[in-house]
Amino acid sequence: MSIAARPLVADALARLLQLGPGPRLAPEVAFAELPACTETVTIPTRHGDVQAVVYWPAASGDPAPVYVNFHGGGFVIRHPVQDDPFCRYLAANAGVAVVNVDYDVAPRHRFPGPVEEAYDAVCWAAGPGHGWDGSRLCVGGQSAGGSLAAGTARLALEQGGPAIALQVLHYPPLDLATRPRDKRGMGRGLRFVPLEELFDTVYLPSPETRRDRLASPAWGSNGDGLSGIAPALVITCEFDRLHDEGAAYAGMLAAAGALRGHLDLVGVDHGYNLHGRDRALAENSYAQIAKHVIAATAD
Repeated sequence: MSIAARPLVADALARLLQLGPGPRLAPEVAFAELPACTETVTIPTRHGDVQAVVYWPAASGDPAPVYVNFHGGGFVIRHPVQDDPFCRYLAANAGVAVVNVDYDVAPRHRFPGPVEEAYDAVCWAAGPGHGWDGSRLCVGGQSAGGSLAAGTARLALEQGGPAIALQVLHYPPLDLATRPRDKRGMGRGLRFVPLEELFDTVYLPSPETRRDRLASPAWGSNGDGLSGIAPALVITCEFDRLHDEGAAYAGMLAAAGALRGHLDLVGVDHGYNLHGRDRALAENSYAQIAKHVIAATAD
């Protein structure tokens, strides 16, 4: 396939994917027994309004902290409902209001649009009048959502706020400058490489743009200047092609004094908590996230 044709094919693939119902969750990891008190809200951003679903915790005396969540999907699949089990779990077990953001995706909204929307959504969540305590704020996401959470934390550092108590980066892609075929991977194998490369092309058509600090914080010298960034919990998977860049960024955060924990899961691959059938493994990860969220928002 010619270089000129690849973006056209990628656009067509992404549009096709956006028309589908999205990946299906394995019932074992759906956590359907957890109650969900939800509300749909509209969030203004510089690129237009986006929708989000708020998962409210059980009522308590004081306003709850807030956790802004960004779903995965390779930056092209718009499917926030895949994070419903995690949002249910976190609201029930960490006592936080979870804002699950339905951000815009490529190809219609390429980088840096989704990162800017994510940052604007976090700024909105930090403000008053929402029913939660915006001064006790966490951000997080898995896969592509983890990349957006990392970019949001970087923008908050550079823009002087809002204050983020914790960033949760759950098997995130943090080096889009390196081609997927050049990354080590022991799980899904080479059959997923063409799809991963098409996703990257849809989101970031320019190789130069892929080196941006907001797209590839673990690449090159992009990890410099992290002093003062929000504390982080990083979760990586042994067999994931994204493992090494996640571990590398955890090291960069540690060097900046900003790493609260690195959970390196043995024997599992990307998306284990969505498509696997090991409920205990998914629940253990969620419990670790909840523990860190509770500690970060305690004050």
